[in-house]
Amino acid sequence: MTKAQPVDIEGWLTELGLPDYAAAFKANDIDGAVLASLTSEDLREIGVASVGHRRRILEAAARLADAVADKPATAPAPPSTSAAPVAERRQLTVMFCDLMDSTALSVQADPEDYREFIAHYRTVLEEAIRPCHGYVAQYLGDGVLVYFGYPVSFEHDAENAVEAALAIVQQVGAMEPFAGRPPRVRIGIATGVTVVGTADRCAR
Repeated sequence: MTKAQPVDIEGWLTELGLPDYAAAFKANDIDGAVLASLTSEDLREIGVASVGHRRRILEAAARLADAVADKPATAPAPPSTSAAPVAERRQLTVMFCDLMDSTALSVQADPEDYREFIAHYRTVLEEAIRPCHGYVAQYLGDGVLVYFGYPVSFEHDAENAVEAALAIVQQVGAMEPFAGRPPRVRIGIATGVTVVGTADRCAR
């Protein structure tokens, strides 16, 4: 999971044209790590009475969270050698998972509620993937691209991918219905020999 970046809350609110709320944010210990999980009710409790101001803050917080989440995490540096290879050949398993009927859900639901649902959905995915040694390479809206065997390889990467997929199906299926629909996912898995380059690109 991508680590939250430090945020100058007062400066951030000033950029939004809402500097008057800086004191309330400080008094309630709202920092960069908390922004992504803020709700409309939270803002109402700390004194943001205006619906327009709450929406402006939540939408900006969502953009900030998405910018961090969609940026691929930096892979661990390879062991130091006198002549590190530019690319390496390895066995890699790739899994892609996306949420079914997400377009309909986004249209039917309130934008704030949908943002909170997607944030929770991503957390559920990560909790299923992490124990299986999966590496979240990128979030693509409601989809997630996961590597098994890169940047660190394990003896049973393909099996780990299948185990993660089954865990995702089970855990997403246990989520509460949203907008009257039980969440469902589609998952594809492919495995084979690839050449992994320094730009994190793979070619058959």
